[in-house]
Amino acid sequence: MSTKSLKQTPLHALHLQLGARMVPFAGYDMPVQYPLGVMKEHQHTREQAGLFDVSHMGQIRLVGAAAAKALEGLVPVDIIDLPVGMQRYAMFTNEAGGILDDLMVANLGNDELFLVVNAACKEQDLAHLQKHLGHLCEVVPLFEERALLALQGPAAVSVLARLAPEVTKMTFMQFASLRLLGVDCYVSRSGYTGEDGFEISVPAASAEALARSLLAETEVEAIGLGARDSLRLEAGLCLYGHDMNTDTTPVEASLLWAISKVRRADGARAGGFPGAETIFAQQQQGVSRKRVGLLPQERTPVREGAEIVDQDGTVIGNVCSGGFGPTLGAPLAMGYVDSAQAALDSEVWAIVRGKRVPLKVSKMPFVPQRYYRG
Repeated sequence: MSTKSLKQTPLHALHLQLGARMVPFAGYDMPVQYPLGVMKEHQHTREQAGLFDVSHMGQIRLVGAAAAKALEGLVPVDIIDLPVGMQRYAMFTNEAGGILDDLMVANLGNDELFLVVNAACKEQDLAHLQKHLGHLCEVVPLFEERALLALQGPAAVSVLARLAPEVTKMTFMQFASLRLLGVDCYVSRSGYTGEDGFEISVPAASAEALARSLLAETEVEAIGLGARDSLRLEAGLCLYGHDMNTDTTPVEASLLWAISKVRRADGARAGGFPGAETIFAQQQQGVSRKRVGLLPQERTPVREGAEIVDQDGTVIGNVCSGGFGPTLGAPLAMGYVDSAQAALDSEVWAIVRGKRVPLKVSKMPFVPQRYYRG
């Protein structure tokens, strides 16, 4: 794809001014790293605070008294009882139980829900919502109107509190409408790094001023997609299209925790979402493969797509994400393996350039998460 055909976020000019190396990502021209470099950007986020441009993600409002009940028909999550001022992780499933996308859902109150979906899926997600919910509630895309910034790391709260002292009282997954620099924003205490931090939805026209204000604070550095990937991998977090897709169910993806109790087979509002029977059957009977954490036992990084074999050399799975973990100080990966080899500490091997690299099945996250739960 030529640079001319790529979309740009409202912070594109700022990225160039900051010396970012730009790459195509989900149809956008996005910063993969800045002069600081991926390793230092990663470490800075873990130690202080990093600012990420995630404006390529899709923001959508659902408006109407029936919105929560309607959305429950598409996701295996409790939306009806989601408290005002809270958000929840959800997944769109298909009739086979596969994952169409994963998303965040927040309750704004006044019969309004706020959704953040993945960049590569946002047009199909919008069409999916309009097809199934358009007659039940208003589906309002905010793709061009709003930008999205993520301020992540242990210093994020003190930095953002200089603009809005209320954020110190927020806990993990809380969501609030706040004024930042005189502009109405949506702020959630959440993120994709495993660190404490915030995601800020801001009108597109005000995004650059807010980003510059945050970057002016001594604790904050601009962080690109490279470090975003290594941070989320250390935190054991999935990337849609890599660690899950339409052929992967939540049970296979080890995301059973994300299916609300009330929506499970024995719950008060059991099922009612696409693929429910398949997912419930897998819960009962098990699955043939599962997503697991993998720690290479040598210094060789293991990349996405590498085959995983057992002691006899039989292919038992493949790596879906892999690289080097700067905080872990070692290579790390996630992959799908036959359930017989999915137990912790199982020994398997990845094929890297024709050679066998020993792996050990590991618990996740690889680096402890530090979300602020109060």
